[in-house]
Amino acid sequence: MNAEGAIGVFDSGLGGLTVLREIRAQLPGEKLIYFGDNGRTPYGSKSPDTVLRYTLQDVNFLLTKNVKAIVIACNTASACASATLREKYDLPVIEVVEPGAAAAVKASVSGRIGVIGTAATINSKVYEKAIYRAAEIAGRTDVRYFGKACPLFVPLAEEGWWDSVITRMTAHKYLDELRGSGIDTLVLGCTHYPLLAEVIGEIMGGGVKLINSASVVAQAVKDRLKREGLLNASNSRVNGPEIDFPAETVQFYTSDSVAKFRELGGKFLKSGIESVEKVDIEAF
Repeated sequence: MNAEGAIGVFDSGLGGLTVLREIRAQLPGEKLIYFGDNGRTPYGSKSPDTVLRYTLQDVNFLLTKNVKAIVIACNTASACASATLREKYDLPVIEVVEPGAAAAVKASVSGRIGVIGTAATINSKVYEKAIYRAAEIAGRTDVRYFGKACPLFVPLAEEGWWDSVITRMTAHKYLDELRGSGIDTLVLGCTHYPLLAEVIGEIMGGGVKLINSASVVAQAVKDRLKREGLLNASNSRVNGPEIDFPAETVQFYTSDSVAKFRELGGKFLKSGIESVEKVDIEAF
C-alpha cells in the first residue's frame, strides 16, 4: 500500500454516496473508487450470511483496483461484516457505526438516543452496543437506547422519492412511536436516510438532533490514513465552493443500470457523474 492509492468505498446502492461526498469534501487530494451494489439492494432485508457474502465480493472487487483503504459506507454491511473484513484483509477498514454512535453520545443532552436503520442493522444490536460503549468511554450513565427498523426508507431513497406523500406516510408509520419516547438525538443509521432527513426532521420535531454519520466517518478516514502514513499529500487540491468528482480522480461502478446510477447518483452527490461502469459482482 502507498499514499497514492485510492480509497475504496462501497454500499448496497446509492446511499454510500453521501459518505463519498463528505470524504471528497474533507480529503480533496485523495483518489476515490465507489462501488454501489444496486443490483442486489437492499442489504437490510437479507440474512447476515448473505450480507457477509455480498460484502466480501464487494471488497474483492475493490481490491482489484489496488485500493489502500476500505470504507464500508453501509450500516448493514458494517453490522454484519466489519469484524470479518478486519481479520481477513491487511489494510485499513473504516465502518460507519462506531463514529455515528460516538457522535450521538456527544450530542445528546438527555441521554435518550434513538437509532433508525434497516432490519438487519437494528436486529444485530450493533448500534445499541456501540452507543453504550461510547457512553462508558464518555463516563455517562444516563444513556438509554431506542431502536426502530425502517426498511422501506431505502427503496424510497433509491427511487428518488425523498419528499413525497408516500414517504411522509411511511415515515409517520415508523417514527410516531419513536417520537413519543422522548429522545433528543436520532442517529440516521443507514447512509440512505440523510436523503430523507427533511421529512424525518419535520416528523421528529425541532428538539431532536439528527446524526448523519457521513461527516464523522470522513473524519475517521482522515485520522486513520494519517495514523497509517497513507494520506496523499502529493495531490492536495483545494476545494472551491463546489465539490466536483472528475473522472481522473473519482471512479464509479455499479452492479445494475449505469443510466439509473448516473441519474440518481448525480442527485445524491449534487454534481454530475462523468462515467459509470457496470460490474459482474458475482464473479468476485
